Amino acid sequence: MFPSHTNTLHLTSLSHDAVDQLSPSFNLLPHTEHADGQYRLRRYSVIRIQHGEVVETDKHDFVQTDQINHFQGNVVRQFEPLLPQTLKSSGFREMCELFIETNLLSDDQEIEVHQMRIAAVYDETQVAPEGVHQDGFDYIALIGIDRHNIVGGEVLLYQDNHAAPFYRKVLENGEIAMLDDHKLWHNAMPIRTVDHNEEGYMDVFVLTARKRQS
Repeated sequence: MFPSHTNTLHLTSLSHDAVDQLSPSFNLLPHTEHADGQYRLRRYSVIRIQHGEVVETDKHDFVQTDQINHFQGNVVRQFEPLLPQTLKSSGFREMCELFIETNLLSDDQEIEVHQMRIAAVYDETQVAPEGVHQDGFDYIALIGIDRHNIVGGEVLLYQDNHAAPFYRKVLENGEIAMLDDHKLWHNAMPIRTVDHNEEGYMDVFVLTARKRQS
């Protein structure tokens, strides 16, 4: 029997060591051919934690229905996997174990991991081009890893998709917002560069999981 949600919203953070370990790998994220691929660089893996170790599955296709994602719904998107050195790092394991412990997940729970850099390539670059949305999962974690030469990008949380946001915050390095995807909707503000002669970006991990069927 799967335990019920204990938190609608839970705020926590990674250790400084974990952030320092995870941050450099964002410089190696590839562009993709998808609609947002020129400004949302991404890797994607589905993993489990077994006996304290990260085990990667062979799943690298990601799809959402158009009822959930009005921007790229019903599109099968393929991404390159997270780098082995990222998956094997103690910082990555810390992040996944925190997600598992907070949500009372089993050790062999499948976790979908999106590693993304949103590059500020426009006057205003959309962090969440789908707008106010839910992702169709049971558990979600939004993890801020780094921000460089940008303003904006605040996470916005809503009680429903027609309400004003009740929560608004920039996720600073290592800060995590975990939410119940059935009870809350989320979005993010666009980002803009501060110095237009220098690149600007926001680095985040997004972890998602579904309840296992008993």
